[in-house]
Amino acid sequence: MSRTVAVIGHGMVGHRFVEALRTRDEDASWHIVVIGEEADRAYDRVGLSSYVGGWDRSTLALAGNAYDDDGAVRVLTGRRAASIDRATTTVHLDDGTTVDYDALVLATGSYAFVPPVPGHDVDHCHVYRTLDDLDAIRADAEAAIARSTGDQPIGIVVGGGLLGLEAANALRQLGLRPHVIEMNPRLMPQQIDPAGGEHLARMIGALGIDISLETGTRSIEPVGDDVRVTFSDEATVDAALVVFAAGVRPRDELGRESGLATAERGGVLTDLTGVTSDPAVYAIGEVAAIEGRCYGLVGPGYASAEVVADQLLGGDAYFPGADMSTKLKLLGVDVASFGDAHGTTDGALNVVVSDPINGTYAKLVLSDDASTLLGGVLVGDASSYGVLRPLVGSSIPGDPVALISPVTGDAPALGVGALGDDAQICSCNDVSKGTLCSAIADGACDVAALKKCTGAGTSCGSCVPLLSQILADSGVEQSKALCEHFDVSRAELFELVRASGIRTFSGLVERFGSGTGCDICKPTVASILASTSSDHILDGEQASLQDSNDHFLANIQRNGTYSVVPRVPGGDITAEQLILIGEIARDFGLYTKITGGQRIDMFGATVDQLPDIWRRLVDGGMESGQAYGKSLRTVKSCAGSDWCRYGQQDSVQLAIDLELRYRGLRSPHKLKMGVSGCARECAEARGKDVGVIATESGWNLYVAGNGGMTPKHAQLLAGDLDTATLIAYIDRFLMYYIRTADRLQRTAPWLENLDGGLEHLRAVVVDDSLSLAADFEADMARHVDGYQCEWKGVLDDPDKLSRFVSFVNAPGVPDPTVSFGESHGRKVPVLLGQPQIRSSAVRSNA
Repeated sequence: MSRTVAVIGHGMVGHRFVEALRTRDEDASWHIVVIGEEADRAYDRVGLSSYVGGWDRSTLALAGNAYDDDGAVRVLTGRRAASIDRATTTVHLDDGTTVDYDALVLATGSYAFVPPVPGHDVDHCHVYRTLDDLDAIRADAEAAIARSTGDQPIGIVVGGGLLGLEAANALRQLGLRPHVIEMNPRLMPQQIDPAGGEHLARMIGALGIDISLETGTRSIEPVGDDVRVTFSDEATVDAALVVFAAGVRPRDELGRESGLATAERGGVLTDLTGVTSDPAVYAIGEVAAIEGRCYGLVGPGYASAEVVADQLLGGDAYFPGADMSTKLKLLGVDVASFGDAHGTTDGALNVVVSDPINGTYAKLVLSDDASTLLGGVLVGDASSYGVLRPLVGSSIPGDPVALISPVTGDAPALGVGALGDDAQICSCNDVSKGTLCSAIADGACDVAALKKCTGAGTSCGSCVPLLSQILADSGVEQSKALCEHFDVSRAELFELVRASGIRTFSGLVERFGSGTGCDICKPTVASILASTSSDHILDGEQASLQDSNDHFLANIQRNGTYSVVPRVPGGDITAEQLILIGEIARDFGLYTKITGGQRIDMFGATVDQLPDIWRRLVDGGMESGQAYGKSLRTVKSCAGSDWCRYGQQDSVQLAIDLELRYRGLRSPHKLKMGVSGCARECAEARGKDVGVIATESGWNLYVAGNGGMTPKHAQLLAGDLDTATLIAYIDRFLMYYIRTADRLQRTAPWLENLDGGLEHLRAVVVDDSLSLAADFEADMARHVDGYQCEWKGVLDDPDKLSRFVSFVNAPGVPDPTVSFGESHGRKVPVLLGQPQIRSSAVRSNA
């Protein structure tokens, strides 16, 4: 006869248990009753931030959570288990009903810990745990923004760990100014080391997140519609809301009240098979204290669920230990830790490569003889995580410094070939390289198939790039899908946008994709939307897709400040404009430099200074140079025929005309152009994406040359062109590139990968072999007619302007962490501390 297993908790781990048991139990010898306290069935709690970004609840639902076609599973949602009677093997629910069981599985998870701060339970105080919690946070944020008449409302986050930074990101998406309070001297203290925490804090602070380290919360009290938070140093901040994200505690109250043994630090005590002190009761996930230890990651939770499912069917599985490795992207910053990240092993050696200029930090922890990898930390660039993590406990495949140094020249990157078949690729679901290779041999020929047959990449998703590498290493031709959320290429997605008329990411993924999107497809869609319309990039939903530079319409620099780069078409500038730039640089204390693109950059501006600087520039007749965007940067020119005795054509005027025509044109990567007035090539036109060189009869057009890791000379596309034809050909070339290139692909590799190469390109652009010339030119005409200066659009819109607020320094107060010094007789930035970060010192009512 069928027996009944009751599962208390319908979260991610509870759902995994049901899936594991039903997959193994073909005869349905167990009938499953799931008791879920929330109204929603199992959903992806790791993806809560996506819900804040505008997704509905159904988007986060875990696949198969309804069990509609499975008569062996019954789900009770919105029902709380009030007590357990172990003597009668009965669970009593809050509505007075009962569920009898033969076996009971506790999957109650954890709850958000709220420090006993006076006033922690007043209105506008929240935790960051469930969809209902996020609805309440959203309602408070929207109300605060609606009643705001001046400064952007502040949202306090108590806790600077993983959950706290996720909460800060959510508040930022909701339009608040996040302020993170952390008692430790660094962010994410459980995952990364002090040096990595310093890098992380600098990068996140530069994104506009106010951070106070080594700071506690003393009290919270209501003040009108807001709350006043007093910190441990007696400083105060008035905020719209407070989110507690100071850690979690196991929800073990049912176990305690029913007499089950619990661990000293909380959690229902189990052995390695998941059995509690009652042989009929099991515990899995965050509530389980396996041999006294609770694990707060989804991977160990899934492992415990698999073990108990096996045990119920007479198996002998036991908990294999936990991989506490983590890889995530916080506010656009890669962070990863694996193995013995803190180097606690006796005799452990640390190998560190720190690059504060490019914002990366990497550390490997080695055994005392430097032969075995024990762990590591990666901040800023976690691309090597997928290969390094499976190597923990194995011999180092080469020079450890080379493993974490940036790949340059012809040096090969560490690849999956360095991993043995027993290397664990997916830690969440315990999938090895050998298992994946066997699946490929059996016909799994793409990432989706590998996910389906092995389970790899179906949880946190951090191993998905490695799946693609294993497929390629096995000789399987790879799909050109943009990412796992869109099974079309960037070029195909571009055409879908044009054909469908859909102008939002959510609309595109709903109709043509799946899931909630990622850091690949979101900025790609943002670029496509910008390339196909003249809408401001910070309008509506599109604003949330932008990276940090586009978010503030400025390039972030090494010390957390920003550069201001007004457009100087063709390098042609008036005396009045030079004076204006000089006055601004003087008034704001900025460092100035004349660039190779023939314009003047100003460095050292803080976020709150950007609007004031740009208002003066716009009022003076200048506009955004878009040095921050994947778009046209500059059109360099020589002195031209007006001044140079060798000049054959007016290169300066053509450079001005081209820059004004293509300014603001968004593309897969940045674009640079050059116009030389003669063959002497003083504008270095053949090193540009579009290069024009004057001849006696007109202009020669060169394309697809650029810098980067492998500089390429541009190639001659057509010669002796009149100006009108030249511009038409450039229009066609640019639009063909924008439509068909892959994400972040510059023109040189695009042309190299183009079927037919230069001859095909010449046929399309010059001979109109695809009959698209008129279409390309019409698209460009639309862009030219619709162009607007992005910074002027911000200055004219109070909602957009509200983004540019300093979260540390009050207006008019210099940033104490930014300074300049002398090197070889020139002014250079000097890091005095961590920009946007304070330890204990919080400006009152900032």
